[in-house]
Parts: sequence; structure tokens; C-alpha cells
Amino acid sequence: MPTLAVIGAQWGDEGKGKIIDRLSEGADMVLRFQGGANAGHTISIDGEPVVFHLIPSGILHEGVRCLIGPGVVVDPEECLKEIDSLRDSGIDVEQRLGVSGKAHVIFPYHRAEEAWMESVRGKRSIGTTRRGIGPAYADRIARIGIRIFDLLDPGALSEKLELSTRLKAHLAEQCPDRAGDLEPARLLETYRALGERLRPYIADVESELAAALGRDARILLEGAQGALLDVDHGTYPFVTSSNTIAGGACTGLGLAPGRIGHVLAVVKAYSTRVGGGPFPTEVTDSVGERLRERGREFGATTGRPRRCGWLDLVSLSYAVRVNGATGLAVTKLDVLDGLEELRVCTEYRVKGQRRSEWPENPSLLDSLKAEYEQMPGWTADTRGARRTEDLPLESRRYLDFIVERLGARLDVVSTGPDRGEEIWHHRPW
Repeated sequence: MPTLAVIGAQWGDEGKGKIIDRLSEGADMVLRFQGGANAGHTISIDGEPVVFHLIPSGILHEGVRCLIGPGVVVDPEECLKEIDSLRDSGIDVEQRLGVSGKAHVIFPYHRAEEAWMESVRGKRSIGTTRRGIGPAYADRIARIGIRIFDLLDPGALSEKLELSTRLKAHLAEQCPDRAGDLEPARLLETYRALGERLRPYIADVESELAAALGRDARILLEGAQGALLDVDHGTYPFVTSSNTIAGGACTGLGLAPGRIGHVLAVVKAYSTRVGGGPFPTEVTDSVGERLRERGREFGATTGRPRRCGWLDLVSLSYAVRVNGATGLAVTKLDVLDGLEELRVCTEYRVKGQRRSEWPENPSLLDSLKAEYEQMPGWTADTRGARRTEDLPLESRRYLDFIVERLGARLDVVSTGPDRGEEIWHHRPW
């Protein structure tokens, strides 16, 4: 079955954008199923980074249909900005892109609400991107959300904006400088215009997907963030506001679970995290700084420096399990070049007891200690290697150790940011 889900197995930023871009070369359709403009998928083309926040990473490939599903929350201004940028680059966006009319819309008051909530949390702030993602998802669950379809119906949009702004009137008191974000007349005028600009891209995503499945098209499902940020299965409350695991593709696209044939878990060769929350293998010494600089670990959306640390096989085993991962893509192997010694977390110590399982209650992560196995590093340069034989023996043993512990086959190893800098063992098509 040629339907492949590509998900992150850590806290996001695993390098999914590059892997999806490469797999899109052989795909017929790429679908984004959750998240919003808080995600940043970076593709390096001839050394130049191209960043997508909403539009699927397959958009650069001719003949590939790229769809944004109902499970995504869409900032129309951000989406149109990406569309304009692609059009200016000569990409035929009109033919390649479709956006579900069922997708919920992010408004300025969502961004104001998120910024206010973060300020109230103080030291316990989540470290969100303040793009309004969480409040938009909250409105969806509360059944007061506004969808792309509503932007095309002035009467419905006016009525729903009146309700939403009344329910959020407290924000004008808490954030007086953002009071203009709650004026329904102004919002109606702005978002009617944005809706008209989006009208040519609105698509029946579920029907297109069903038709593609019927003809055995090669379908790629694009996840954002990572499994450990899943709202139900991650390090709650330090998570995103959607289901980032492979099952989220089913709910976010209206896809039957049995139609996913392969789940590719993208794993960075070390660990990173942005924002607050537990991070058992974080290192804050010179090694952590070295990983950050060599790996260019700065957020594609916010530019914030990422926290860096050693690979954590306990959390990765959990991610492989909840996603039903059948394959692994290990990225940024080259960032480890030159380290004399590597450490890999294989167990946690909690209250004097060792455990190899991810704790059911993530609050325990604050009190545990990572237990490591040490492995020799390598001094040879792996950047751009395209064959396993080109890798130093120590790096091959490192990869073998990961694969053996996680119990999923190794599909691809990325050895650099550019297209072609990877070693393929298995391709889905």
C-alpha cells in the first residue's frame, strides 16, 4: 500500500522537511494533517534554506498535489504570504495546492490570547510560538471556531465574529494594546478579503484523498512537530495543541487507519527541544553549545536557540510504539563528527530504581536521571556521504545500536542539509 506517514519521533525539529522533500520526488500527493504556522519545515537547496510553515514540503515538485487538511489551523495571512513567495519563484501554486474549507482559522485575537496566557503562566510558561495555535484549537473544541468556509459567507462570518469577540471581551482589559483585535467590523472586512484570495485554493480534501487511494496513488502524509509534543501522548502540559502522532493523520484527514501502509519515524542523531518542559538528556556545557552551533539549532519559526542533548532511546522507543513506526530516518549524523565520545540514554533512574520504559505520568520526568551507555565517536567527516561504506566504522556501529534498540528498519540516513546528502536503504516507492 503506497501510503506513507512521516512523523517526528522527538520534540520536533528532527529534519522532517528535508525527508519529505526527497520522498515527494516520487509522490503523487502530499497532505499536511495537523498543526499550524508554528511548524517550520526547512529544505536546503544548493545551500539556500527554504522554510514552509503551512504549505506541505512537496510543493516544490511539479505534478505533486499538496493539500492542507481539516485538522490544520490556518492563518490566512501566513498562508497567502507563502503562496505569494512561491508564485514569485515561478511555482504553479494554483495547480499544486488545495486547502480544506473545514480547516479552522486563526485570528489576531488568538495570538493576543496566547501571549496573555503565556505571561500569566510566568515561570511555568510553555514557550509557545505565540502564533495563536492553541487558542484556535481550543475554540474548535468549544464549538465556537470559524472555518475557511465561513470566510466566504459574510452573514455567517459576521455572526460568528460577534459571538467570538463577545466571549473574548476580557482580553481587551488584559491586553489593552490589542483591543483592536476584537473589533468585529474590522475583522469582518479583513477576513472577507482574505477569504476571497483563498477561494481559488479551497478543495474537498477528503474526496481528493479518497480518489487518490482508489487509484493506488503514492500518498505522503506530512506531520508537524514531534511525538513527544502530542497533546495526549507527549510531555503535557509542555506540548502542542494537536495530535502529532501517526494516528493524527486519520482524524486530521478523514483517513481510515488501515489505509496507512508505512510509518517513517524521523529521528535526529541527538536530541533537541524548544521552549519549556522536561528534557532528560539535555546538556548545557560546551558539548551542548557545539551541537547547537554545528547543527544550526535555531527555530525555523521563532529563531530561538534550541536546547540540545544526547540521544534518548527510552523516549524514542515510546515514540516508535505509539506511532507504529515501521521505518527510521536518522538525520544530522554529520553534526556528531569530531566528538571523541558519544553518550546514549538507555534507561532512566527514578527514586533509585532503574526503568527502561517511558513513564505514564510525564511529571515524573522532572525528577528522574538519565542513565547512559558510552560509545566511541569518530573524527572522519561524514558530511555528504551517500553510501554506508563511506561512513566511519564508529558511526555505523552507532546507527546499528539505534536500530537494534528501536526495533524498526533503517530506511535512510541524512548526512547533510542539502538534497542528495543522504544514504537510502529502503524507499517506499
